[in-house]
Amino acid sequence: MNDKKKIIGICGSASRNSGNLTILKFISELEKAEFDFEIIEDLTDFPHFRTELTDENVPEKITNFRNKILNADGIIICTPEYVFSIPSGLKNILEWCVSTTVFSDKSVGLITASASGKKGHEELKLIMKTIQTDFTDDTTLLIQGVKGKVSKEGKITDEKTETELKKLMKSFKKLTKKPAANTV
Repeated sequence: MNDKKKIIGICGSASRNSGNLTILKFISELEKAEFDFEIIEDLTDFPHFRTELTDENVPEKITNFRNKILNADGIIICTPEYVFSIPSGLKNILEWCVSTTVFSDKSVGLITASASGKKGHEELKLIMKTIQTDFTDDTTLLIQGVKGKVSKEGKITDEKTETELKKLMKSFKKLTKKPAANTV
């Protein structure tokens, strides 16, 4: 029997092999003993959000995404900031879920890894609060100057960043062990 928690990692970056993907891969490797970790890294394949399709005729790709979120024990989002906001691909898939409860009471870790990232991080937290996810200050992390903290070879090169990610994951594990508020 597999006792590992199912965690979905969402990479908000539109760039292939981004620092955000490096961070998610680091977390996946770090926590492979406890988590069955799946990374969704290409958000460009998802159809553009259309309000008239939120309840009926939902595209299959969106239905599959919603089911992954619903069935996960936790979600970790790692995203850059684009123009003082979250990237459009990330916002798009979150918009597809607003009319549902798939994210409600879901344990989440929120990482913004960018040049600055402050405004994007604030926006991400506001959106995730609005869709009623469960996170704490200890399960959120702003990594500024990410390009100087990860290598092109996909390694975290900054000791402080590595320590902060380990601390975030320790708090995230505690959060995923809490009983869900909406269990029947």
